[in-house]
Amino acid sequence: MYLVNTSFLVKMDEIILKGKTRIFRPSEVRKLIDAIPKNEYKDKFEALLYSGVRYSETRWLYEHPRAFIGNSIKIPSFKKKSIHSERYVRLNHLGQRSINYFLRAKRNLPSHEVWLENLLRWAKKAGLNTKGISIRSTRKTWESWLVTQYPQQLEYIFLS
Repeated sequence: MYLVNTSFLVKMDEIILKGKTRIFRPSEVRKLIDAIPKNEYKDKFEALLYSGVRYSETRWLYEHPRAFIGNSIKIPSFKKKSIHSERYVRLNHLGQRSINYFLRAKRNLPSHEVWLENLLRWAKKAGLNTKGISIRSTRKTWESWLVTQYPQQLEYIFLS
């Protein structure tokens, strides 16, 4: 069986990489979430996935919860060469729920290194191939899902 991607066909048993970053299929995300032992970490994983926000921005959001405005997140630009001083990330109901749960957590996300170790451990526990898994995998996965679902909204997706 093959999965239709926007530019090519991918066998269902092959992993999907965007550059060197792993893109998860919905079934792989379910397995991964089931393999995460603590609800607090499930909430953190889902916040990263369903918001599509960068890891460092999600850590920043925990320290600045007022940036979460119901159905969006107002994020200042952390890039020196950025044209815009801030951006708004619109959230669907899954994103809103996951960010609410994340902001209720007792602790912020761990360091990049610890989070990557966790992701790899959970992927192995879920029986997933760990090739290409990185802290960017959740963001790139969400972006890929949106592009596949809403190809007419590409510019808006990439701006957000």
